[in-house]
Amino acid sequence: MSEYIINRLGQLGDGVIDSPHGEIFAPFTLPGEHIEGEVKSGRIYDPKIIKPVSDRIKPSCKHFKNCGGCTLQHASDSFLSDWKIKKTKEALSQVNLHPTFRKIINTKKESRRRATFAAKRTKKGSMVGFHGRASDIIVEITECPVSDPILLSGMPAFSKFALLGSSRKAVLRISATVSGKSLDVKVDNGKELSATEISKFAQICNQSKIIRLMWNNDIIAQSNPPSQTMGLAQVVPPSGAFLQATKTGEAALVETVLEIIGPAKRVVDLFSGCGTFALPISNKAAVHALESDQNMISALDSGWRIVGGLHNILAEKRDLFRRPLMPDEFKNIDAVVIDPPRAGAISQVTELAKTNVKRIAFVSCNPATFARDASILCNNGYNLDWVQVVDQFLWNSHVELVAQFTK
Repeated sequence: MSEYIINRLGQLGDGVIDSPHGEIFAPFTLPGEHIEGEVKSGRIYDPKIIKPVSDRIKPSCKHFKNCGGCTLQHASDSFLSDWKIKKTKEALSQVNLHPTFRKIINTKKESRRRATFAAKRTKKGSMVGFHGRASDIIVEITECPVSDPILLSGMPAFSKFALLGSSRKAVLRISATVSGKSLDVKVDNGKELSATEISKFAQICNQSKIIRLMWNNDIIAQSNPPSQTMGLAQVVPPSGAFLQATKTGEAALVETVLEIIGPAKRVVDLFSGCGTFALPISNKAAVHALESDQNMISALDSGWRIVGGLHNILAEKRDLFRRPLMPDEFKNIDAVVIDPPRAGAISQVTELAKTNVKRIAFVSCNPATFARDASILCNNGYNLDWVQVVDQFLWNSHVELVAQFTK
């Protein structure tokens, strides 16, 4: 085996060695560390740390390395905060943008409110856990310092779901979301259930504080609406719908967006989802909210109507990739909020850049596509004033951010 020095971290958090023959990746390593290992297809799969750096710490979870959820538990909090900001700065520097960066906002342990579990039957019963890194193997877990304990409380029920509702070859995909002190659960890849089996599942849900269970594409048990608080409204999202990963992270994003739009009275919310931003904004401004998923738009509209007393929200189903909002549709709009998926929103941003909207709050979960879209805005008269990184994903390479653009 040969000895190497880690030069930097890659985009997914692996250590990178810049060798004469190209990049070599080594998981669970940090810049400056001396390692030893055998290179196979450009990777050192099981590096031995010969000389660690001071930022190396003891992982918080005994399942680290086997579980595919966390990739950076071996790094100190300060290192990770600096790296996530650096990663975002580097993406923007590629398009010659160098904005001010605010201090990163971090979330705490045991705060993740949604997770996707894997469960299957075995010869001896069933097993529940997370998929291993880049693997179909299920790693059974008994702890998770990232997840809200309410998520983990559902695991006995998930085990029963696998016993009663899957074949020996099938793996259930169980998406669970915390709703108050209960769980909202969506299961995919389950077998077709009989009426008797559905009754048994309903009993399991009652015993396990699962207030809604969607099995494949059908709701088979619901005791109460699994609502989420958004501004002053209570919203019941579609089963399995996207929500921000943590409540504290969501609160930080909302607070920053509200700061950016300031005293705006007419706001457009692009890729609005169930109303994460539209509903808090409607406490002080009229909102035109656009989202491609009809069920999410319906949830937003229903939540707004029930609470009453808010400014008007026009909730519109619209595919902004195929039919972006055009410049003339932004007439008399004071501010825009845009929160696209990881792919960004090049078509919509191209049209937005042609407008004279004074303030844009841009929320992104991908520094690379954000940088691309930001350059379009800045090449058309907008200023990128500052960027706020919000770390909702502990010990993970994922980056969330909010940025202020003004014209």
